[in-house]
Amino acid sequence: MKISEARFVSSSTRVSQKPSQKLPEFAFIGRSNVGKSSLINMLCGNRKLAMTSATPGKTKLVNHFIINNQWYLVDLPGYGYAKMSQKGRDELAAIIRDYVFNSQEMVMLFVLVDCRHDIGKIDLDFIADLGANGVPFGIIFTKGDKIGPNVLAAQIEKDCMILSEQWEELPPMFATSSQTGKGRDEVLDYIEHILSSIK
Repeated sequence: MKISEARFVSSSTRVSQKPSQKLPEFAFIGRSNVGKSSLINMLCGNRKLAMTSATPGKTKLVNHFIINNQWYLVDLPGYGYAKMSQKGRDELAAIIRDYVFNSQEMVMLFVLVDCRHDIGKIDLDFIADLGANGVPFGIIFTKGDKIGPNVLAAQIEKDCMILSEQWEELPPMFATSSQTGKGRDEVLDYIEHILSSIK
């Protein structure tokens, strides 16, 4: 897939506030500071599209970006930001759950995982919740340029072993790097494949 146009449409805190134009939605989520905004900018070929920050927990709204006037890329708040107050974490969790479990247009949720570390309990708990609610998801390993290819392959294999303890069938997985563009074509081609299958 070639992205010829990507632009911000709106921010919201409730599904009822989403853009009025209904299109397929592909959402992105992960732990705070996993590199979500950088990945979105890399996929869209625009470094300034999604707000990036060295400070975790920057995204606090559900942000819709329209892509090629055909589908929405949805940037969700990160989860697991320990330095936020409990009230703040609860509010973000409510925003996330409302979108993930109530958006009729979301066709795929990509869960981002930092490839330098084992997939964490907070990630496993989150995707277990997705499975229990029948939410289709894939996993994107971020920051693939930070480790060598052999280490990356070994880490993904280890995470697959961890996931296979609770999943009979593993979700689609992608290894990416926002710095080098690794995985961009694979993710976008997968989105294109889904779009063609639901037309």
